[in-house]
Amino acid sequence: MSRLASSVHARRLVQLLADAAIVAGAYYLAFVLRFDVGVPERYEELLLVTLPFVVAGKVAVFALFGSYHKLWRFVDQRDLESIVRAVIVASLLLVVAVFLLSPVEDDPPRGVVALDFLLTLAGVAGARLLVRGIVERRPRWTLAPRGAREVLIVGAGGGGQSVAFELRRNPELRTEPIGFVDDDPRKRRMRVAGLKVLGTTDDLARILDYAEPHEVIIAIPSAPGALRQKVVTACRGREIPVRTLPTVFELLSGGVDLLRQVRDVRVEDVLGREPVRAELDRAGSYLADRTVLVTGAGGSIGAELCRQIARVGPKRLVLVENAEAALFEMRRELGDGRHFHRAVSVLADCRDATRMREVFAEHRPAVVFHAAAYKHVPLMEENPVEAVRNNAVATRIVAAAAAESLVERFVLVSTDKAVQPETAMGASKALAEWAVESAQNRFPATRFATVRFGNVLGSSGSVVPIFRRQIAAGGPVTVTDPAMTRYFMTIPEAVQLIIRSGDLGAGGEVFVLDMGEPVRIVDLAHNMIRLSGHEPGAGIAVEIVGRRPGEKLHEQLFNGDEAPRPTAAEKILAAERPALDSAWVEEAFARVESVAYAGDPGGIADAVATLAREREELAAARVPAALALGEETEATSRSGGRGYV
Repeated sequence: MSRLASSVHARRLVQLLADAAIVAGAYYLAFVLRFDVGVPERYEELLLVTLPFVVAGKVAVFALFGSYHKLWRFVDQRDLESIVRAVIVASLLLVVAVFLLSPVEDDPPRGVVALDFLLTLAGVAGARLLVRGIVERRPRWTLAPRGAREVLIVGAGGGGQSVAFELRRNPELRTEPIGFVDDDPRKRRMRVAGLKVLGTTDDLARILDYAEPHEVIIAIPSAPGALRQKVVTACRGREIPVRTLPTVFELLSGGVDLLRQVRDVRVEDVLGREPVRAELDRAGSYLADRTVLVTGAGGSIGAELCRQIARVGPKRLVLVENAEAALFEMRRELGDGRHFHRAVSVLADCRDATRMREVFAEHRPAVVFHAAAYKHVPLMEENPVEAVRNNAVATRIVAAAAAESLVERFVLVSTDKAVQPETAMGASKALAEWAVESAQNRFPATRFATVRFGNVLGSSGSVVPIFRRQIAAGGPVTVTDPAMTRYFMTIPEAVQLIIRSGDLGAGGEVFVLDMGEPVRIVDLAHNMIRLSGHEPGAGIAVEIVGRRPGEKLHEQLFNGDEAPRPTAAEKILAAERPALDSAWVEEAFARVESVAYAGDPGGIADAVATLAREREELAAARVPAALALGEETEATSRSGGRGYV
């Protein structure tokens, strides 16, 4: 058992024993106080016989109400309300047990029951408040040293209280919390964890001016980007550094050393997206105790798929990867870092049909997430043959191998660049989508689905790490076009929605993630420069370099013949469209494969251009059907599809 798990169990045991002593004392005192001249002899037997059952029963009720899931020094109003409910339920059960199931003839006087309730409530609640009071009333020897940095904490909830406690508990940090900022009107002018709530985030500018903290910490893991941006903007104008607690996703993925996880604010923190509300344990419950296979397990999306799938308890997790170093690191992270030891490493190339059939025959997965793909647009423009081989042909091979081994669900990870593609990479992913749709027609026993979304923040080769390197080098930051926009989502958000999508459809669907509003790339660059402590144009230059071949000003998430419709899951839409002609898909792949394996880049370009024209003609022929669907989904197109088409 790990040191962390041992510490948690020890803490809960101490809390449970303390409550048991309080309950026993309250029950005994209820008899003593009820009878002024001592407990009558006939009630002594009742007291002695029922005491163990009363203690065990009440402590069990407290546990059911979650009384031992939180440190007592962080008890708040909600916890006290839960304690009141627990004591009421425990007292009612006491009445039923003692009066109806009493092992002795005499029943206790009703006054004993009333006194027991009051004493138990006072003792259990009072013990918690006492612990909190002792912690908040800092002893003299733990005072922060002279010259300590003063910190203002945004968020007076559990995260903020934890940060305040840890800062006070570690005087060697030479950091002193001076107060909270919180938007909850119930906390205004209150003292939380011994510190005053100085106002709301709307008052932040005034608070910063008179408090003059050395640093601000955002202690709200679920804070939306707009709130983080408000704090950063107010502090940047006063040259006050801002750090933040990790997001909910990062906390779930990491440890519990709070101060060690406090980090600088990053651009993904201030993009303004509302966090995904779905709970992974519920969204991914269909993966529990199943064998799950992930291709591209060492890539940005594939690695995060492995992390999140490992959390829901699969029977086995098969990691398929062609890059040895990436596969080694992912396997080591799951085993050493996350203590998940049911992962199997498979070094294999998805373009090898024989090898894929061997892998599926050996491991017999129930669910497959196909994330293996080349994604760097300029590189794929220079290597179109490899783009088609790895992204399109390999998808067809893996889908066929999955269907032949009777996989239940197959999920393809796609991209918005597959919509009306103008690059080799986009065309290869469009072909991959068609391959999955064709596989659904050929192999109806497997539920195939495609999940399409835009850019993810922080993936290798994406614009954010490129901008970070350029800023670290002193600039310039290169932007292709001042009008260019892109959709952005964090990798953990996207992966959670991919996992949720795998359980949504009956087969053949194209799911599209709601990416929110598009972000101007030049605004992204300006935000990142400001977060680094500089000003765009003054400290670090922004240079417009022009668009690259095939690069669009604005990406789309739906083709012209696709109508968005809502699904049962938040932030997941489905592309409603007539089915592609399977015969056309088969013939298209035959043409593309012939030129791809001939190693003819010019032939690839010609084939892709021809397929694009043919698909447009097919789409135009299906417009009347799409328009008929549009009558049913018109409202959805105006809301859920806003900004996409």
